Amino acid sequence: MAADAPSALLDTGAALAILNQRDPWHNLCLETFRQLRMPLLTSEAVLTELFHLVGRFRSDTESAWTFIRSGAVTLATIAEDELPRLHELMSRYSDHPMDFADATLVYLAERESLFTIFTVDHADFATYRIASRRRFRVLPVDRPKH
Repeated sequence: MAADAPSALLDTGAALAILNQRDPWHNLCLETFRQLRMPLLTSEAVLTELFHLVGRFRSDTESAWTFIRSGAVTLATIAEDELPRLHELMSRYSDHPMDFADATLVYLAERESLFTIFTVDHADFATYRIASRRRFRVLPVDRPKH
């Protein structure tokens, strides 16, 4: 893997936890983030969720922009001719519904041979399989202590 090749995929919840000090996952995600090799790969769908969920306060939006533009995140593009595979993935997991953002990450894992995902959504990514067989390495490994 090249020095600037992504080391893992970034999901919405982990990014939100890093940005929000009140999030129960904040400390664990921040610690995990500091141990990962940058950049992390994400999708436009994940960024759409992120900016929707950071709220309507300008300072929160600016913090998200600073994080995204810091060099820690690389944005992957998904072309129109790749959309049928996303549809297949969402249909395959109809018994455990997969949202579009998750489908983009599973697809990118297949396309880019990335098997590590940085997410707080352990249940879903423990269920999803890369290329129908390989399990994700889900980070952080632990869960927040309550």
